[in-house]
Amino acid sequence: MKKLLVLALFIFLIPLNVLGSDTARSSIVMDLNSGRVLYENNADEVRLIASITKIMTCIIALEEGDLDSYVKVDEEILKMYGTSIYLELNEKMKLIDLLYGLMLRSGNDAAVVIAKEIAGGEEEFVKMMNEKAKEIGMTNTTFSNAHGLDEETKNYSTARDMAKLSRYAYKNKTYRKITSTEEYRVKTDSKSYLWYNRMKLLGDYKYCTGGKNGYTPSAGKTLVTTHKKDDLKITIVSLDDNDEYNNHERLAE
Repeated sequence: MKKLLVLALFIFLIPLNVLGSDTARSSIVMDLNSGRVLYENNADEVRLIASITKIMTCIIALEEGDLDSYVKVDEEILKMYGTSIYLELNEKMKLIDLLYGLMLRSGNDAAVVIAKEIAGGEEEFVKMMNEKAKEIGMTNTTFSNAHGLDEETKNYSTARDMAKLSRYAYKNKTYRKITSTEEYRVKTDSKSYLWYNRMKLLGDYKYCTGGKNGYTPSAGKTLVTTHKKDDLKITIVSLDDNDEYNNHERLAE
């Protein structure tokens, strides 16, 4: 009996990546209530993070902005590329709606419009991002932009730091509502929008309550998710993961 107990303990302590289950270069599973780490794999390796950057952009806007105010789209959108919600010059949209576009569709144009609204420009907004990172204990994180594109400026973090950010953001009721939304409609003075959440684990996996995905060729696929089963709430982060959705489901299980 003693030998069986020792064997069971040994198997339990083997990291999942050793067993071939974890496909990420870096990953972590953290309890949202206590902050206790349930599993980690290279969790402190600094990596490019792509669009999961937008979790920080979102939470700063939620804390600092007037969500019902109308924001005028200016020339900052003209330099944006990649994923977009296709804002038009001089269009007006409520800040709360921009946040849905930011998180559901990963709008890079929405990110720079939000940054200008909150801080007067992206440079000042980035300072706010880095200050918030220090405040919540993200010791290995450097933000250089509000969107996550990394051809000109680069955002670096770790799986552990992004789990800390996810845990912090999850405390915000509006953040939870946004990231748990599968479909969102909005009408501006210019046109109507219908957005479906690009983070496809939401709806596909019954315990998933939200999250944010990201990708650039340099960063690979990145993903932050939250899950709830009975009284257990967790967040999972994976960086540079070529099978991110299946991996998060495996890690959650």
